[in-house]
Amino acid sequence: QVQLVESGGGLVQPGGSLRVSCVVSGFAFSSVAMGWYRQAPGKQREFVASISVFGSNKNYADSVKGRFTISRDNTKNTVYLQMNNLAPEDTAVYYCGARDRDQYYGSNRERDYLYWGQGTQVTVSS
Repeated sequence: QVQLVESGGGLVQPGGSLRVSCVVSGFAFSSVAMGWYRQAPGKQREFVASISVFGSNKNYADSVKGRFTISRDNTKNTVYLQMNNLAPEDTAVYYCGARDRDQYYGSNRERDYLYWGQGTQVTVSS
């Protein structure tokens, strides 16, 4: 069955860096666009970044532009989110999502994602 498993979350100080990963199994990862979302306590899940099938097209939320980088390795069925210069407002559970096959581009609409992982907690605090 389809599985998305996030990892790499943790506690980091403000200004620090962290990389979260999402390993995908159960479908052809190299034919699926991916995205990262996050949900802070008491807030709705929000778009963070998306990446197209071959990684040539990337989009970011304004709040993370210049600090976060999404990438993928189709040989490892993995999508990454490198997060630099982290701030307390980045504290959230981070989720990866997968679109349906034949959707080349990622999306900033949550409803466009067919599969989700269980999330990984990122806490930014001194």
